Amino acid sequence: MGMLEVESPSGIARVYLHSSDSARALLLLGHGAGGGVEALDLVAACEAALAERVTVGLVEQPYRVAGRRSPAPARQLDAAWGAVVERLRTRELGGLPLLVGGRSLGARVACRTAAATEAIGVLCLAFPLQPPRRQGVAPAPSRISELNAVAVPTLVVQGTRDPFGMPPAGGQRVVVGVPGDHSLKADLPAVSAAVQSWLSELLARFR
Repeated sequence: MGMLEVESPSGIARVYLHSSDSARALLLLGHGAGGGVEALDLVAACEAALAERVTVGLVEQPYRVAGRRSPAPARQLDAAWGAVVERLRTRELGGLPLLVGGRSLGARVACRTAAATEAIGVLCLAFPLQPPRRQGVAPAPSRISELNAVAVPTLVVQGTRDPFGMPPAGGQRVVVGVPGDHSLKADLPAVSAAVQSWLSELLARFR
């Protein structure tokens, strides 16, 4: 595994690269709001991608690199993500098709920037569709518009007991429910299998 540091408008981002021999694509994955790139579902997705000869870059946002737990505003997250993609395009990507994704907050960043990064597919782990309602507080708006804005094949792997709800399938979006909650820890083999199957089918179109 190699590690890159990338300058972004909001500070240094880190990319932990897991390289595959004879790679067919590069998959960039972002972490959740309060967690890091060591999240178990990200590790499962990374292993599934490597099995399909896909190099994986686990992207640590600048606020995490700086030791902060509270996420930066969306515009800063998206700009940092764009800086990482631009850096990798100059070297590591080397003309490979680019896939983007992440868990929870990272999935939202990937969706919002999918068109700008020219990704061929988006992988969402535990997409935070509808924040759970708190007593005495008006319900937060759904984030379905972020998913609907993605114009390329998308896989959503969602826990069947996720308090953020289950996004609908439709169009180029495949939704796979797996046992468990928002952490996706309950059945990691199911997460890995869903990711590997989707990658295999998607990349077959680019041979």
